[in-house]
Amino acid sequence: VARTASRPLAAGDISTFQSLVFLGGQLSLALCVLLCLNYYSIILGAASLSLVVTYPLMKRITYWPQLVLGLTFNWGALLGWSAIRGSCEWSVCLPLYFAGVMWTLVYDTIYAHQDKRDDIMIGVKSTALQFKEDTKQWLSGFSLAMLLSLCVAGVNCNQTFPYYSAVAAVGAHLAHQIYTLDIDKPEDCWKKFASNRTVGILLFTGIVLGNL
Repeated sequence: VARTASRPLAAGDISTFQSLVFLGGQLSLALCVLLCLNYYSIILGAASLSLVVTYPLMKRITYWPQLVLGLTFNWGALLGWSAIRGSCEWSVCLPLYFAGVMWTLVYDTIYAHQDKRDDIMIGVKSTALQFKEDTKQWLSGFSLAMLLSLCVAGVNCNQTFPYYSAVAAVGAHLAHQIYTLDIDKPEDCWKKFASNRTVGILLFTGIVLGNL
């Protein structure tokens, strides 16, 4: 699409073979990291490979590639816990994982609205094309599910007031983000997408202060 035409592979700055070599190097380094973890985490990490391999194909198959991205991208919610504890506390990890998936659906749907005109022309699918003018309603539902899941995860691991304050701040941020979003202006979609870094900062701060 027009927005990504200057990226190295699309622009022809590197060859397909060079990109595969680079990918192989990244995967090798990732494997080295994984093998440093406990056996439970190694198996759990390896289990994500099917998602990693299939995600890039999803835009050709389904209007919900953002959901597959969420399932893939948030695997760290499970792996991070098991790397420290040796196993997953599912009452905490699953709500946290689900919250991450919902968050991904929010920000990546916004992101996808940047390219919807090109996507229609080339036959690529996305939640942006699926939701169309109903996007804000869907984003609101995903955000509510995310916030409820974060609360469930917090209750199940005995989080304290700073954590819930951060979750409330995240809710306010998402509400403003969705309310002011203009899905027909790519520059505004990028701005709203990028503002999700604030969501991460708020949650991280709430977790740290809550545990202190």
